[in-house]
Amino acid sequence: MDQQKLRTLVFEKTGVRIDLDDPVFALVALNEAVLEEAVERHIAAIDSATRELVQHARIAGGLPPASDAHTSARISTDTPGPAVPPVPLVPAHAAAPLPGASLSAPSLPAMTRHEWRLLGAAAGVAVLSALLVLAGQAAFSQPGPTPAQSQALQEAQRLTAAIDKLDPKLRAEVQAQLQK
Repeated sequence: MDQQKLRTLVFEKTGVRIDLDDPVFALVALNEAVLEEAVERHIAAIDSATRELVQHARIAGGLPPASDAHTSARISTDTPGPAVPPVPLVPAHAAAPLPGASLSAPSLPAMTRHEWRLLGAAAGVAVLSALLVLAGQAAFSQPGPTPAQSQALQEAQRLTAAIDKLDPKLRAEVQAQLQK
């Protein structure tokens, strides 16, 4: 936490000057600590759910579950199939850790050729689906007139109706003027 930067930011936004020994900085530090703890809990929960999802995906794809030497946790026994340990994944925060955080990043297991093929097939299906949606939208949706265009069309219909009510000599003269 750069107190000078925070002081400058508060002054620029509100015009209020804050001293370095102001109690508001204690609240900022407390908020930072609470936020860091909450982020670590959420990251741990996301990592756990991701490990389970990867294991289920491997099992569903007909691959053997990946072994994990770091943990002995098992997927719940009420899911069909064998109970397997979760796969360690690199957490999302590993690239840019929070200040003061000491989180270690486990290594990723190597992807097999079958997993690469599945990933390529999934990417191909996603691209084809997107193209199909765009083609369907282009084929079946016709853009309607804008409100200004609708108003101009209504006015043209009223003028046409009014011109039709004129006597033939005046109507021919108006139509000749419109042709110019």
